[in-house]
Amino acid sequence: MSQPNNSSATGTMQDLDLIQRAKLGDMGAFEELVFRYDRQVLTIAARYVQSAEDAKDIYQEVFLRVFRSLPRFQLRSQFSTWLFRITTNVCLSHRTKRKRHVHTSLNQDSEDEHGGFLAETISDKSATDERVEKTDTALHVARAVETLSPKQKMVFTMKYYDEYKIREIAEMTGLNEGTVKRYLFAATRKVRHALKDLL
Repeated sequence: MSQPNNSSATGTMQDLDLIQRAKLGDMGAFEELVFRYDRQVLTIAARYVQSAEDAKDIYQEVFLRVFRSLPRFQLRSQFSTWLFRITTNVCLSHRTKRKRHVHTSLNQDSEDEHGGFLAETISDKSATDERVEKTDTALHVARAVETLSPKQKMVFTMKYYDEYKIREIAEMTGLNEGTVKRYLFAATRKVRHALKDLL
């Protein structure tokens, strides 16, 4: 996965200019900031909740918070770090508020989506057993990830789905690297245990 746009000096300076203009009420500058990072925010959200509607809700909440908080942003960290920390916080609070609903929706979506795909695959004579097996394994992985605690799931998806480094995850979540590693170790162990019959 590509790293945040402001990982280069040029990107940082461009962000700084946009931030200063947005603070002065330039909506065009704010929209450009959103455009720079919206895909990454939506990706983090989608990996975490695995529901398009919930991901959109998180996305909207993130940029609403950014818009409200931008005048108080002190530039003590890079904009991307601040933005992704807001994103992870919104994901975690969203999970807490809608835990029962998300769990139910995920199960329903998974069964409908994957069940339908499997039915079509099995009925298609040209389909191979390998495709069915891969789909079934992906479904088991998704269910195993859903059993993780909110913070375990966050670091697990950021590491293995979005391919962020430990240091980047620590910056984006506000956790120290040691804590990220502990969450990641526990999450990986749980997922492996849940998939032990498939491995």
